[in-house]
Amino acid sequence: MPLTTTNAATLSATKMETIEATLTAEWSRWKAPGLSAAVVADQHLVWSRGLGLADLEQRVPAMPSTVYRIASISKTITAIAVMQLAEQAKLDLDEPIQRYCPTFPEKPWPITARQLLAHLGGIRGYLSPEELYNTHHYTDVVEPLALFKDDPLQFEPGTQFSYTTYGYTVLGCAIEGASGMAYVDYVRDHIIQAAGMSHTRPDDVYAIIANRAQSYRKAPNGEIQNAPLTDTSYKIPGGGWCSTVEDLAKFAVAVQTDSLVAKDTLEQMFTRQKTRDGHDIPFGLGWAIGERNGHREVWHTGGLQGVSTILYMRPEQGFAAVLLLNVNGLSTPPAAAPVLGLARQLAEVVLRSPQLSPMAKSNQGTRPF
Repeated sequence: MPLTTTNAATLSATKMETIEATLTAEWSRWKAPGLSAAVVADQHLVWSRGLGLADLEQRVPAMPSTVYRIASISKTITAIAVMQLAEQAKLDLDEPIQRYCPTFPEKPWPITARQLLAHLGGIRGYLSPEELYNTHHYTDVVEPLALFKDDPLQFEPGTQFSYTTYGYTVLGCAIEGASGMAYVDYVRDHIIQAAGMSHTRPDDVYAIIANRAQSYRKAPNGEIQNAPLTDTSYKIPGGGWCSTVEDLAKFAVAVQTDSLVAKDTLEQMFTRQKTRDGHDIPFGLGWAIGERNGHREVWHTGGLQGVSTILYMRPEQGFAAVLLLNVNGLSTPPAAAPVLGLARQLAEVVLRSPQLSPMAKSNQGTRPF
């Protein structure tokens, strides 16, 4: 299968060869149709590559510019939007969410944006494959609330952790109420444009999106098939954006350099939250949080029909890795997902000293984001 690359010259030859070998070995072992990857070091995009095919039928190679559904990485974008509005005192993280999203009805207990960001709100997840494979097209983020808003909460908010995409649908509605703008417009004006993410947009099954990857699944016998149809317009804030590895690398750089939210806000987001009885959960505000070799790691995986994705960062070390694949099944289980393991391998390769070649360091100033 074809292989393409850009920006490889900014890494030392040894690191470049090791990254390429590691990436190729895992891609081959997974038997994935296509994979695009990008690496950030010292808060600069230093490497990106495509492996395999974005479209098997048309034999289109996967490139750094290939556009994939990013699935639940979308939650990190929505979380940044929420925290921006909190910084501006337009949204109080600890007020009942109905203050900003009145369409979501009151429940026996109050639910806050902070709880929804950390999956502590008690809102249910998917009940059936039919919900997951939704093909109804929605034109805004409020209408999909009808799918779950009248259902009872799973538990009193704050008492348990339960991952749910629907909680981020409510946050999308709250962003509209707090900002006075449509959710997509707010994200475009305050995140996408600010980070220079020119190939990031809502996933729209009707739109013509240049360089869009086709989506595949593996049958039980290992055969690659086209993925089932789904229209992600029912969950844009929690799983409905599409992007490229280089755009998500720019997003990672913007996050790490405090270009989207302030440093103290980011510290809140990158701190594990607790249940009411004091137990740590694996999430901060919008991000999974862990520790690796004495360093904090933050990430979000994504998985839906035909894609497996991850945005992984070591923020204190200025590192990020983005992996986007056009086949599902490689982003679960969350704490041991194959894509998480590969991202960690790339981090170890890049962060081993010396990190960048002397020529790369002298040229860093010529590639601003």
